[in-house]
Amino acid sequence: PLPPSSPLTPNLQEVMLGYSDSNKDSGFLSSNWEIHKAQKLLQKIAEDYGVNVRIFHGRGGSVGRGGGPAYEAILAQPGNSINGRIKITEQGEVLASKYSLQDLALYHMETITTAVIQASLLRTGFDDIEPWNEIMEELAARSRTHYRSLIYEQPDFIDFFHQVTPIEEISQLQISSRPARRPSGKKDLSSLRAIPWVFSWTQTRFLLPSWYGVGTALQEFLNEEPEEHLKLLRYFYVKWPFFKMVISKAEMTLAKVDIQMAQHYVQELSQPEDKPRFEKVFEQIASEFYLTRDLVLKITDHKRLLDGDPVLQRSVQLRNGTIVPLGFIQVSIIKRLRQSMTNTTSGVIHSRYSKGELLRGALLTINGIAAGMRNTG
Repeated sequence: PLPPSSPLTPNLQEVMLGYSDSNKDSGFLSSNWEIHKAQKLLQKIAEDYGVNVRIFHGRGGSVGRGGGPAYEAILAQPGNSINGRIKITEQGEVLASKYSLQDLALYHMETITTAVIQASLLRTGFDDIEPWNEIMEELAARSRTHYRSLIYEQPDFIDFFHQVTPIEEISQLQISSRPARRPSGKKDLSSLRAIPWVFSWTQTRFLLPSWYGVGTALQEFLNEEPEEHLKLLRYFYVKWPFFKMVISKAEMTLAKVDIQMAQHYVQELSQPEDKPRFEKVFEQIASEFYLTRDLVLKITDHKRLLDGDPVLQRSVQLRNGTIVPLGFIQVSIIKRLRQSMTNTTSGVIHSRYSKGELLRGALLTINGIAAGMRNTG
């Protein structure tokens, strides 16, 4: 039976979509596509039963958890799924940057309202072109396969992640609203929550959850018909709001990646006996980064990342530069902190600084880098 009607919201069903864990499990491209398809199916079922649906987007601040420019994200939703209604979570650093001043808050609310009205009234219909959907399905599957081959099938990856990122320090600092791991407490990826997962990759400047797998998926598609398929992808980018949103988000994240700084984390935080195997993992990640960057530039027809948005480009460049020293300081502190954990004799830590002081230093660098990147988790 249908729920009782209200004069304001007759038969209204709210459905929340989560971006975080789907991204952690299957990668950026696959996650976005599966959520896009889910919205279309939800709307169809609702129409069949005469129910109104309000989609609640559980977006985090970072691209790896559904974040990114709200205007483009709303326009990229399947047309029928909005119908004048949307609900979005805003959190953490996003609140400060969007609502700390009255004028900023008003501008942001106007932007979202405009996007909702525009998406509801001016539906493009591109989401319903079946051959386009089939190509996107193929790209998502290829991206998911490549992503999972690194995250879940590369035997050295878990050790790499725990050693070269500050995940253990982030877990100890308790700077989030929940523990970094779910109650099982195992040091595997399934028990790790999505926020510290994304946060760790942001700190090390890899930003891996926001782009890994995209390059390989696009390259495999281009290999079939290089010229024709490149024309097609460029056409998608111009015409299809969903595809433009995906590529634009990847482009913004790739602009924030600093592969040299990431390599510094690998070299300094790896145990000497682990360096050879970790170097292989790093090379695998770096080659995917360069491939993804080059293909995104081909599709957007830009010479440099973010050429289409010079203001954002300059902002990212300035912030990238200012946090380089913080990266070096963070690596140094984490190295000392980990050495202090192992070099203990009769409970005495051989260091000029106590564990508490080192943790405090780590926290300051973590906050600084997060502010510079404008992303936590």
